[in-house]
Amino acid sequence: MKDLSGFQGYGYDKGRPKAVQALWLLAQSTLLQHWWFPPKLRVKVLRAFGAKIEEGVLIRHGVTIHWPWKLEIKKNSWVGVGTWILNLEQVIIGENSCLSQDTYICTGSHLFNHDNFEFDNAPIVIGDRVWVASRASILRGVTVGDDSVVGAMALVTKDVPAGSKVLAPLGDVSPYQPKK
Repeated sequence: MKDLSGFQGYGYDKGRPKAVQALWLLAQSTLLQHWWFPPKLRVKVLRAFGAKIEEGVLIRHGVTIHWPWKLEIKKNSWVGVGTWILNLEQVIIGENSCLSQDTYICTGSHLFNHDNFEFDNAPIVIGDRVWVASRASILRGVTVGDDSVVGAMALVTKDVPAGSKVLAPLGDVSPYQPKK
């Protein structure tokens, strides 16, 4: 049986002092979550908190980003309504990539065999020209290669080679050939 009272969070660095964390959580809940807050201002607020966001990025309302200072989004990428980026570690999203509605990007996990259920976190990299379709989930330590598609409701737990398609519910990986 686990003893969660002994959990220490070894190796996890939140990256900013508690005051900055609190300011971020306040800004996110009062401004960024709402449909009436302009997308261009969303990007500016995220940059002010340390996110590295290039030009042409669109972040829709209802997006939750755990720590903006652990987020990098390259130019012309989109983050859809309701997406949750639980980035305890670094998340990098490449150019011209799309995270559709309600996607879940999670860098955190736990060591089930550890007595105190300590963290087992790892970064996530999403390549260029990647489409992560609605309600798909990408878990810790995964790299999704360029020109790939992660289908709606797919669960990705291992690296996806460039030019692949991951389909739900089986998570099969196959070469992707877009229609011209």
